[in-house]
Amino acid sequence: MHAIQRLACAVSMLALCAAAQQPAAPPQSASQSGSENAELRLRLEWPHAAKHHSVPAVLWLEPLPGTDAAAFTPRGHYTLLQKNRMFIPHLQVVPVGTAVAFPNADPFFHNVFSLFDGKRFDLGLYEAGSTKSVTFSREGVSYIFCNIHPEMSAVVLALSTPLYAIADSGNAFTLADVPSGSYKLHIWIEGAPLAWLDSLNRTIHVSGRSLDLGTVTVSVAAQQTQQHANKFGKPYPPESSSPY
Repeated sequence: MHAIQRLACAVSMLALCAAAQQPAAPPQSASQSGSENAELRLRLEWPHAAKHHSVPAVLWLEPLPGTDAAAFTPRGHYTLLQKNRMFIPHLQVVPVGTAVAFPNADPFFHNVFSLFDGKRFDLGLYEAGSTKSVTFSREGVSYIFCNIHPEMSAVVLALSTPLYAIADSGNAFTLADVPSGSYKLHIWIEGAPLAWLDSLNRTIHVSGRSLDLGTVTVSVAAQQTQQHANKFGKPYPPESSSPY
């Protein structure tokens, strides 16, 4: 009998030792713990066009007081390449305080500039194979052009929140992993008047479930290609007169 008790005791000790050697269970993610973050959806619609082309657009959420949200930190390097008289990509979303490089990969000069509220700068003439950079130190939209080539345009949107989504080819937004809380919703559509865009701002409340924000009807003209002056506020000269 004593031998059986000693054997049972030994088995129990071995089981305890084995349990102690097991690695600790990883902490539960939000989805495992039952406090899932939300997915937001919203769509843009042009009612007077049977088939409207895709227009660059961005949706973002500004956390209101009392709502915890992660900081928007840079991920790698940000670049707007100048190639074939184009900026690549056309739209770039960056954290506030980020430097964006503007390499010239064309065999001629460029002169990148922006005179808008997001960031005002003029990089001057610089030759093929060289690079200049700009730090976008304040939140806002910067429309960027070349003072030599009027067909070149790009947009840099500097944000202080990582909660943003770029519209897909169907003019729809999908923003995943949004923590519960209250936010101010912002929408930017290229070519749309600022006053009208400001009228779209609204407060939304997220409570840990999918949220369909419906459809926003674009009742104003929004075009990707806009007429713009050069950096001196004057019309561009005829292309044939440019040595670049």
